[in-house]
Amino acid sequence: MTEHKFHFGKGMGGAALPVKVVPRASKNEIVGVGADGTLRIRVTAPPVEGAANDAVIALLAEALDLPKSNIDIVAGLASTQKLVSIIGIDPLTVDEILKHKSAKPEKAEKPAKAKKAAKPVKAKGDKKKN
Repeated sequence: MTEHKFHFGKGMGGAALPVKVVPRASKNEIVGVGADGTLRIRVTAPPVEGAANDAVIALLAEALDLPKSNIDIVAGLASTQKLVSIIGIDPLTVDEILKHKSAKPEKAEKPAKAKKAAKPVKAKGDKKKN
């Protein structure tokens, strides 16, 4: 059996978070969690030279009361869809804090509306009878 050059150590607890970012917004805010589970964030920074990414990290660090060094964008650096890694806090705590700090409270799903019956279509040859 070959010996490995590396050894696995005890990992740090954390969470992975899908995020949708809207850059150049009017203010920095955590909007809420979408139906697909993606966290929606708005930042004032433009998506130029990593400014929006830095703003996302700063906003999440402040909201979660963590140092910025515990938060990293691991996928989507040049996209509005990102995957953010958060170290030092468990996923349930992240979920609770971000739902509490979001600008829009989570809404219960509305029941589907019943569709109205379609009106019958008259053929061109049909005439009104009086």
